[in-house]
Amino acid sequence: MLSTRALNRALLARQGLLEPWSCGPEEAIERLVGMQSQAPNAPYVGLWTRLQQFDPDELSTLMLSRRTVRIALMRSTLFLVSARDCLALRAVLQPVMDRSMKTNQLKRLPGLDVERLTMLARELMASEPRTFAQLGALLAQDLGDYAAADLAAVARTVLPLVQVTPRGVWGASRAAYHSTVEEWLGEQPSTEQDPTDAIRRYLTAFGPATVADIQAWCGLTGLAAYVAKMADELRVFADERGRELFDVPDGLLPDPETVVGVKILPEFDDALLSHADRSRIFSDDTRSRFMTTNGLVRSTYLVDGFVHGCLNISRDRSAGPGVATATIEPFTRVRRTEAAALRVQVRRLLTFLEPGARHAIVINQP
Repeated sequence: MLSTRALNRALLARQGLLEPWSCGPEEAIERLVGMQSQAPNAPYVGLWTRLQQFDPDELSTLMLSRRTVRIALMRSTLFLVSARDCLALRAVLQPVMDRSMKTNQLKRLPGLDVERLTMLARELMASEPRTFAQLGALLAQDLGDYAAADLAAVARTVLPLVQVTPRGVWGASRAAYHSTVEEWLGEQPSTEQDPTDAIRRYLTAFGPATVADIQAWCGLTGLAAYVAKMADELRVFADERGRELFDVPDGLLPDPETVVGVKILPEFDDALLSHADRSRIFSDDTRSRFMTTNGLVRSTYLVDGFVHGCLNISRDRSAGPGVATATIEPFTRVRRTEAAALRVQVRRLLTFLEPGARHAIVINQP
């Protein structure tokens, strides 16, 4: 039986949150099976907190050289992944995209010729990168009286579209332009939809886990049959509620009493979002404190491996280099020793994000 604390330490170890990794950012991104990227700077902070040494220009170089890309994948949300994983995973996740399209856009687009839209969108995106607003408007000119935003959303579903640089590059600012995977990477993505390898990699990065956890991570359904076929290669445990947990043979299982310092997680960090039961890293009564009703996931910090509060960084550049202020919002009153450790990590983050600014740290005690 694995306790909640044992599962917490396993997750932290596999996420680079117990001991920071000595690898480079590309390898780290692949270990994590991608990083949530709705907030463009989130992967930079996520790597900063996981790696022994990290220069944001390293990731920018990977993006500019097209070795990493931003594309809709798990749960049909935007991820930063290696080019290799982009090519391998997109087809595996296609059923997730299709289900979302059928329950959303296609209900508002009666009679839409999806095959024609696919052909038109591929031609339009092959000629030059476009924003979704541009793509939707051009599709509407040909396909009739449909909402342009819905047409663009269908195009994003039926075609593997990546966000092109400089979007997501450190210090750059540009609207989100898109291109097809084929145009951007110069290769055809795999058509293989068998999720077995994706399941194996999920367990390596997030296990031990239930089938429900695996499905919550990727958005796919019906994975119990695939896990059953993998029975000979998987370890099986039980959690404190008696649920069956699956794991790869060499999955890390540290001592549950392993000491872990304060860690800061960026917005939308996948360590918080990749299980059906997330009690291994936060409790249900804290969920609403950092996950909003409109789908935002705030930056958080961990104490002893569990979410203890939120972090907000604001910047005032009105005079000279300006001031960067970190406001810490703990869920329970912060003890003096905890506050000292928090300040050390937050000041490190401010130095990383705003090296030229003056720094201020505020703790809003509850």
